[in-house]
Amino acid sequence: MNFIQCVQAAKDFWQPNRYILKEYVIKDGKKHPFAVICPGGAYSMVCGFIEGMPYAKKLNEMGLSAFVVYYRCKKKALYPAPQDDLARAIHEIMARGDEWNLDLEHYSVWGSSAGGHLAASFGTKNMGYEKYHLPKPEALVLTYPVITMGELTHAGTCRNLLGEEPTKEMIEFASIEKNVTPDYPDTFIWCGDADRTVLPENSHMLAEQLEVNNIRHQFLVYPGVDHGVGLGKGLACEEWIEEAVRFWLIL
Repeated sequence: MNFIQCVQAAKDFWQPNRYILKEYVIKDGKKHPFAVICPGGAYSMVCGFIEGMPYAKKLNEMGLSAFVVYYRCKKKALYPAPQDDLARAIHEIMARGDEWNLDLEHYSVWGSSAGGHLAASFGTKNMGYEKYHLPKPEALVLTYPVITMGELTHAGTCRNLLGEEPTKEMIEFASIEKNVTPDYPDTFIWCGDADRTVLPENSHMLAEQLEVNNIRHQFLVYPGVDHGVGLGKGLACEEWIEEAVRFWLIL
């Protein structure tokens, strides 16, 4: 991490621990599809400097508007606070769709790491779009996501979301692979086979359930790629955003 990235990481870490929505809207008078982005950070911070703003700017270059959600974290992250914040963001975006020239029928929800768990939860009945009376997203885009709250979870993510001693019922409730149904959104997932932070088995578990439930999906595993790489420039995954957009908009 270079000096500029360190400074930005510090700014993200010390962001006010409250809901914030940052918009990256294309202002050319035309309507554009849009992405709602949930950066990672183990529900202990929101790493917008690597998994938020860079994604949004890349999507802008591709003709897509984008929004980055700074959701509550640390001691304020207990379920359902992050899920409430994501739903609040989408309600706000939908309400201002005309102002921001958004194509409200074409939106996707993106998430990385713990933000991947948050985005993936938005597709479930118990934690997601139906609960919050929101339209189903066209696609979910999940980058090295935390999926399970069970044995193969990322411990910090689970602890921040569910507390120190979650019940078996709450672990199952918040494990995405336990809550995939046939009306789950189309899903693009990727991870690296060298991920030492969030075990790749998380992504495999979700892909298996998407297959069982006949959900349109694409699952990519990139060789030699570790966790937290963001855009992945110079790595085997460096074209993942292009792949995700092609999947989402069926280009």
